Amino acid sequence: MGRFTVWDYVVFAAMLLISAIIGLYYAFVGGGQKTSKDFLMAGRSMSALPVALSLTASFMSAVTVLGTPAEIYRYGAIFCVFAITYGLVVLCSAEIFLPVFYKLGITSTYEYLELRFNKYLRLCGTVLFIIQTASKLQITGFDLWGAVVATGVVCTFYCTLGGLKAVVWTDVFQVGIMVAGFSSVIIRAVVVQEGIGRIVNDSYHGGRLNFWDFDPNPLQRHTFWTIVIGGTFTWTGIYGVNQSQVQRYIACKNRFHAKLSLYINLVGLWAILVCATLCGLALYSIYKDCDPWTANKVSALDQLMPYLVLDILRDFPGVPGLFVASAYSGTLSTVSSSINALAAVTVEDLIKPYFKSLSEKQLSRISMGMSLFYGGVCIAMAALASLLGALLQAALSIFGMVGGPLLGLFALGILCSFANGIGAFVGLVCGFVISLWVGIGSQIYPPLPERTKPLYLSTAGCNISSGNLTSTEIPLTTIFNRTILPALADNWYSLSYLYFSTLGTLITIVVGIIISLLTGTSSRFLMRKKFQHVFIPKGQKKKKKKNLSFLYN
Repeated sequence: MGRFTVWDYVVFAAMLLISAIIGLYYAFVGGGQKTSKDFLMAGRSMSALPVALSLTASFMSAVTVLGTPAEIYRYGAIFCVFAITYGLVVLCSAEIFLPVFYKLGITSTYEYLELRFNKYLRLCGTVLFIIQTASKLQITGFDLWGAVVATGVVCTFYCTLGGLKAVVWTDVFQVGIMVAGFSSVIIRAVVVQEGIGRIVNDSYHGGRLNFWDFDPNPLQRHTFWTIVIGGTFTWTGIYGVNQSQVQRYIACKNRFHAKLSLYINLVGLWAILVCATLCGLALYSIYKDCDPWTANKVSALDQLMPYLVLDILRDFPGVPGLFVASAYSGTLSTVSSSINALAAVTVEDLIKPYFKSLSEKQLSRISMGMSLFYGGVCIAMAALASLLGALLQAALSIFGMVGGPLLGLFALGILCSFANGIGAFVGLVCGFVISLWVGIGSQIYPPLPERTKPLYLSTAGCNISSGNLTSTEIPLTTIFNRTILPALADNWYSLSYLYFSTLGTLITIVVGIIISLLTGTSSRFLMRKKFQHVFIPKGQKKKKKKNLSFLYN
């Protein structure tokens, strides 16, 4: 097994340096950050292509670079059905949510909740988003503490100085690094295996080309229906209403460019999926007779890609560093977009409404201060992740379930004109409680192998006497836990993780509709009048009143 060389560290350091330089450029040369809108929304002047690449880069986190190939190695290529899911997600986001947010001209998506319902729901949405996003501000999957700290510092640096423009253009650079890292692994694996035909043939005989499974059982981890239905709800909660994504496409100079950025991003998502799939199949082809995980050569499945890189690219100085740089680039992109989004919702939803005397220059400085603060949170979360390990990961999985109820809240407001604030609040609480219930239960009672369907891994060519659990062995703790509440454990808590968001969304909408009908429909005409001034530019207030009917139809 190879090790990192000086050239690998040089490549990694160069990636961080260029990212920092981009932040400096947009802080002092590329227009500066004169107002909070310049800092948080890039002056609403972005074009479609860089925003599309930024959206793609944020999607391609370290989890994608390291986790998706390992997922395909362990469970097969049924993950490719997400190609259909991504198409549905982009369609819903571009045609349902984007027109509303863009027409409002808002900075924070949670401003919509006040315009549509009331300020208390805006506050609830903001707090839930901050908890959900801040809890994910960590750089995990690596043991190089110096690199983790350096990544966090550089990310905070260019976010604080350059604002959204720096985030977007750094993402453009980083997505190139990520594609280069994936490509280097794929090309070398094809050479090692003497052609892609051998990789495909090995994958076929190993059962990895399991593209279609139409089992309608919602308890099965991955089937066509869980991926298409559950995945659409899960990712629409990110692309449709999550501040981190929405903030970038509504920063485009017009609605055409905003929509175009989402559709160009779809091509990027498909390209990433193809690269990750090829890497996963190459992993299996190379290690089909000696699985490194079962043989205890790696301690976790997400370490398989770094193991493969150091194995097949050890004779090419700098190339392993390129792959590690691609994984860290994914992390940089995800964290930087989260930092900028957290700064935006903090300023727009928690500071600006209550300190109306602040000037634009002061708000710009506060926005920079918030970016610096959340960058510090990022580094602190990395420290917590190293100390708490699995406990923190379980907590993050639970916080991640907030997305479903929030999607339901926005969908209720946009799709149901009669929904009122009481119905929306009760629906949100119910959706959140149910999501937490099933989420915590799934952590305590993990699904059995017949639900997850792990594929066979061989160690016949390894010369070892023992290894990890095989696909037929069940941990003793799982068996013990399931004897306590067998019905819930085998049914409710075994629900596919992709349906967690679906469940939260649907419960929020259904309960919201019922409560709204019981308590009286929304007083939408009073709300229109109350917030009329928000949408009318100065000098036009007395000439023409803006039609806000799109908020309720």
